[in-house]
Amino acid sequence: MESRRLEKRLKERFVKAMATYRLIDDDDRILVGLSGGKDSLLLTELLAKRAQIQHPRFEVEALHVRMENIHYESDTGYLEHFCENLGIRLHIVTTRFDVTSAAPALSVTDTTALPQSSTADLHRQKQPCFLCSWNRRKQLFNLAQALGCNKIALGHHQDDLIHTALMNLTFQGRFGTMPARLKMKKMPLTIIRPLCLIQEADIKAYAEYQGYLKQKKSCPYETSSSRSDIKQLYADIERMNPEARYSIWRALETSNKLIEE
Repeated sequence: MESRRLEKRLKERFVKAMATYRLIDDDDRILVGLSGGKDSLLLTELLAKRAQIQHPRFEVEALHVRMENIHYESDTGYLEHFCENLGIRLHIVTTRFDVTSAAPALSVTDTTALPQSSTADLHRQKQPCFLCSWNRRKQLFNLAQALGCNKIALGHHQDDLIHTALMNLTFQGRFGTMPARLKMKKMPLTIIRPLCLIQEADIKAYAEYQGYLKQKKSCPYETSSSRSDIKQLYADIERMNPEARYSIWRALETSNKLIEE
C-alpha cells in the first residue's frame, strides 16, 4: 500500500514540475543523461512512461557515458535491459580526458549545466571531478545535437537544487541554483530537471522498492567536500525547522531562480 502511495506521489510531482516550469512541449526530442544512479534511473523511467501517454507528444532517448580513466561505472547490461523494457534507445559512449589539460572556458550561465557545480569550479578546472563532469556533459551536448534533440534531461532532485542554493549563498555570496529549465545561450538546447519537485528520500525509497541495481563502483575521487558539509548543514536546518525546504524553495521561486531563458 505504501509503495503505491509513493509511486503516485512521484508521478504527481513529476507532472507538476512539467506544468509549473514548462519543461516539456509537443514534438520535443529529449536526451536523458543516464549515469546509472538512482536519480537518473527514476528520471528515465518517468519520462519513458510519460512519453507513452502522448500528452504531450515527445520522444526520449538516453545516453550513458563511460570514462576510461575514471573507475566509476554502472552495469551497462543492466542499463540496456532497463531501457529496452521501457521502449527507449540507449546510447553508450566511452571516452577519456587528460588530467593535465584544462577544460574550456565557460560563462557563468554555462556552469549551471554542469552537475552539482558552482562558479568556484572555474578555479578548479584541472581537478579530475571537474574534467570528468565537463567531458561527460560534452558528450551529452554533442549527441543531443547529432540526434536532433532540443532538450537534455538531468536527474537533479529538489534536495540537489536546495543544497546548490545554500552553497552559492555561503561560498559565492549570491542566491541562485541549478534552474529547473535552462535555455543554453551557445547552442540550441534546453536543460530540464523534471525531478526538481521530488525529494531525495522518496527516490531512495522507490529505488529500493523497484530493486534498482546499484552502480558497480564509486568514484575514487569521491571524498568529503563542501557539498557534503552543506548537506549536513541542511539536515541540521530541517531538524530546527521541518518547513525549511518549502521556505527555501519559495524564495527560489519568488526570486525567479528556477527558470532561465
